[in-house]
Amino acid sequence: MFSRKSLIQVWIGFALCIEASHAHVVLTDQLAVAGSYYKATLRVGHGCGDEPTTSITVKIPAGFEGAKPQPKFGWTLTIKKELLPKPYTSNGKTITEDVVEIKWQAISKDFYLPNEQFDEFSFFTRLPAKAGLHWINIRQECVKGINDWAEVPASGTSTKGLKTPAALLELLPSQQHDHH
Repeated sequence: MFSRKSLIQVWIGFALCIEASHAHVVLTDQLAVAGSYYKATLRVGHGCGDEPTTSITVKIPAGFEGAKPQPKFGWTLTIKKELLPKPYTSNGKTITEDVVEIKWQAISKDFYLPNEQFDEFSFFTRLPAKAGLHWINIRQECVKGINDWAEVPASGTSTKGLKTPAALLELLPSQQHDHH
């Protein structure tokens, strides 16, 4: 069984995770395999101050392919595409433009996300083939105020001291083995 000390350490760790998840917009899954298909779920834990959230805009990082948003009842979707500096091939087709931004906007105040509640906004994408860190910028607009979750640490992954950190996704190398 767990000792009292280890239970307290687990509880403190859990409390810190909960605290961190309330403080920022974060990805629910912060680890994924490079080159895989991935459902990115952004957890919005609070409004701007006490103000309800009216829209969430996510900037799709370079190298993320074919991002598709998950529709949300009561929210309109706007998808922005741009020409790619370097086209890629998907299912035998050459892709020359791709999604660079997805925006969910509440259609009326009945659908605003109150500060006292949390919600999740998701999109599906193919991840870059190279392992490494990716920071995803998210703009949260509220009735009054904006949170621009775009700060990135100078090095490493610690967001300590950052007021509005971007959401972090770490890509792990793919372990492709032939099974013959």
